[in-house]
Amino acid sequence: MSIANPTLEDVWQLFKEVAEAQKIGEQRFRETERFLKQQSKETNRKIQEVTIQIGHLTNRLGEFVEEMVRPAIVRLFREQGIIINQVLSNIIAYDAQGVVINEVDLLAVNTNVVIVVECKSKLSIKYVNDHLKRLKTFKSNFSQYANYKILGAVTGMVLPDEVAAYAYRKGLFVLAQSGNAIAIRNDSKFKPKEW
Repeated sequence: MSIANPTLEDVWQLFKEVAEAQKIGEQRFRETERFLKQQSKETNRKIQEVTIQIGHLTNRLGEFVEEMVRPAIVRLFREQGIIINQVLSNIIAYDAQGVVINEVDLLAVNTNVVIVVECKSKLSIKYVNDHLKRLKTFKSNFSQYANYKILGAVTGMVLPDEVAAYAYRKGLFVLAQSGNAIAIRNDSKFKPKEW
């Protein structure tokens, strides 16, 4: 084929070669697209598996915190002048349709006081705020305690100082690890908020 003077046959041949190259390119594009979609599905599946595993681990750590705190609650609140008769764990309230409307990690109960305890592996301000919302609706969600004085407490394996200070200012007892034991971080000036 002469570039200076292409014939109609040369142009036609060039057109067929370009069309064939385009067809091959489109086919490779579709193959690449299918491959990437498959890889994306596989990656998403693996991400879901890891997310589920992390969720299970986080739940297990939360359960570990509950198991550390539960035996200490009676002693800790007795030291605060609050006698505890029962410690209940994993209390759930449902609405009329059977939907969960409130979940409580631990309840420390006597004849007129209920302390609602939130246990986390790592306590954050978001978790403190979530707990404050639960406390606002506690009496309506758990009507058997409607005539009780409701107090709140938070605890975590990891409890940043700024989160502990925030919870304290919001009127919550702050329970934290102290050496090999659990202790209440609130000082003698602390006045717990009642719900």
